[in-house]
Amino acid sequence: MEFIDQFKKKIFTIKNERDFENAAIDAFHFQAKENPIYAEYLSHLNVSYNKIHKISEIPFMPIEFFKTQKVLCSNSTTERVFQSSGTTGSIRSKHYVSDLSHYKKITTTYFQELYGPLEKIHILALLPSYLERNDASLICMVSDFMDLSGQYSDFYLNDHERLAHKLLEIQAKGEKAILFGVTFALLDFAEHFPSNFSDIIIMETGGMKGRRQEMTRSEVHQQLKTAFQTENIHSEYGMTELLSQGYSLGDEQFQCPPWMKVFFREINDPFSLSTTKRGGINVIDLGNIESCCFIETKDIGAPGNQPNQFYVLGRFDNSDVRGCNLMVQ
Repeated sequence: MEFIDQFKKKIFTIKNERDFENAAIDAFHFQAKENPIYAEYLSHLNVSYNKIHKISEIPFMPIEFFKTQKVLCSNSTTERVFQSSGTTGSIRSKHYVSDLSHYKKITTTYFQELYGPLEKIHILALLPSYLERNDASLICMVSDFMDLSGQYSDFYLNDHERLAHKLLEIQAKGEKAILFGVTFALLDFAEHFPSNFSDIIIMETGGMKGRRQEMTRSEVHQQLKTAFQTENIHSEYGMTELLSQGYSLGDEQFQCPPWMKVFFREINDPFSLSTTKRGGINVIDLGNIESCCFIETKDIGAPGNQPNQFYVLGRFDNSDVRGCNLMVQ
């Protein structure tokens, strides 16, 4: 447990590529020994953990394991279980979280680095499909943001009129507000109450959930920009299996905190990684020290214009439809 406690502090001191690589190798060696599911996976690949000394050599665990296995390191307890939204009849992913205070620090630290002190921001949320559940990581994160906000904050289920009135009231006062919204709910809101919200940060979190015809992210953003008379729509990239998030500040390019990094694997060779070519998204999330830091997702992406920036282009056709990312670009 001493290693875990020290590692949780260490990730917030990462300043450069060398710091990240050293921390990632430490995490790999720890989880290769202490995470039974990951260790078994490495065994099937005939990988000896003590021979791995570079990030490029680390195998990424398929994200599907979170659906069928308890991905948790030995001696780690469970404080909360986050579950994916899934679809009717599908198997939901489960992330066994050992330390909610660690999760809270991860989410709030990077969010405030990008958007400023939460105490000065109104946090409003239009997350109906998530709000109807009590096991969604997104609801936990936004609730934490609301708790830290010193301004008016609230969840909205389907009361679009009340939400529109509150946003206009906040904007008229010249105060800062962020509206988190699942994609289909934001589109519904835009259709019913198009308004000038040019000073409100609109944050789409993904998710059509079969409620609407599938659209590219660019198409979604264009509709929202037109309806809300704003120049930019922000986005959040997160999932049940990750404790960390990436954010797009309006240009559809996501950026990561220093303790998270995205790689792209060749479509036909999952063990060949790149940071310069489009492919399947692999994520190193060092926040996941008590579950698994090295995850092969079913998203497809491409590198952005700056280091540690990336685009999400869609999902593999044969992957399950999930609430957090259904858009194909």
